[in-house]
Amino acid sequence: MIIKRSEQIIDSARRQFLRQGFAGVGWVVAGGTLSRCSSSSDGEMSTPAMSNIANLGPLLDPDENGLRLPAGFSSRVIARSGTAVDASGYVWHNAPDGGGVFTTGDGGWIYVSNSETFAQVGGEVRGGASAVRFAANGNVVDAYRILQDTDFNCAGGTTPWGTWLSCEETETGRVWECDPLGESDAVVHPAMGVFEHEAAAVDAANRHVYLTEDVGDGRLYRFVYENAEDLSAGELQVAEVLAGGPEGAVEWRTVPDPSGVSEETRYQVPASTEFDGGEGIWLHEGVIYFATKGDNRVWSYETGTSMLTILYDAATSSTPILTGVDNLTVTPAGDVVVGEDGGDMQVVAISAAGPIVPLVQITGQDGSEVTGPVFGPSLQRLYFSSQRGTEGAELLGMSGITYEVSGPFFI
Repeated sequence: MIIKRSEQIIDSARRQFLRQGFAGVGWVVAGGTLSRCSSSSDGEMSTPAMSNIANLGPLLDPDENGLRLPAGFSSRVIARSGTAVDASGYVWHNAPDGGGVFTTGDGGWIYVSNSETFAQVGGEVRGGASAVRFAANGNVVDAYRILQDTDFNCAGGTTPWGTWLSCEETETGRVWECDPLGESDAVVHPAMGVFEHEAAAVDAANRHVYLTEDVGDGRLYRFVYENAEDLSAGELQVAEVLAGGPEGAVEWRTVPDPSGVSEETRYQVPASTEFDGGEGIWLHEGVIYFATKGDNRVWSYETGTSMLTILYDAATSSTPILTGVDNLTVTPAGDVVVGEDGGDMQVVAISAAGPIVPLVQITGQDGSEVTGPVFGPSLQRLYFSSQRGTEGAELLGMSGITYEVSGPFFI
């Protein structure tokens, strides 16, 4: 069947709302639109009938861009770090990391990407986050910065109200809410906690934001925000997987000091559960999916029942082709698509139909990692980056490459 999603709209009046701090004022719909199209089961987009991911054939020899793809697929390079993006003159950021897609009212879309490097090096602005804008025919028409003066923006997540959450992965890391159009200043949300943030997933129905922490003894957090579409105030909580009772039952404990000044947030609730290197996180139909790189696991958490289970574990899987689990996305059909940090430099799908399927492999860049996988509005285009490109050991990511792969992911 065709999956329909309720549309969330940002218009010209809404952009004025963003300029005033993402909080507490009304607006009138009048003008062009910008809507989040691919971060959960909310938000309308026109999609093909069913996932074809489980049926894709083997990866073929590398194409002209060094990508191994299934038959019927093609690739193009969208941006290279340190090089101006086509039709824009904007120099793409280093170390591209987490990404998201937003549809625009003219039939096009925007791909946003974080930069996991220093805010400034030698006086040159780096770090933060940037965006590439596409016309309805897929041509690149613009690129620009949406966040600056922040460090090591790793992953993040889209919101149902059409903004981008960019997460800093440092000991003093915070969450920044950004305008994908680049017309409004980003707004920081310290109430969401100060720690080594990785990714975020918004459950608007319950006013929850789920957050991962990328350290070996990291935690899974939940931010309960007070007012709809306003992340400025709320309560930060941390997950405890109960030792007694039903296996996988989770309870949420209040973090006393989200600022981390008195003590790092992950140590403030001794009963909270450790997760080994929290990475990408995504909401789909009431289920939160997230990855932990340290133990090569992908987890699923049922928001309605507060039950946690392991969806994939490389140590026990009969087809352990997915390792170095990192950023992830979920299709409307429920395929969990994961980029590898290491492993075979692949994007791999845990398909809704069951099989684990490699979608693409980057060759000749073994020192890099695959970041920011997300589908475009038609689900026929997949975006992702090689964070450090061919110069894998170069920590500033000056050889990062952002790609688009097109083909019949859905039919």
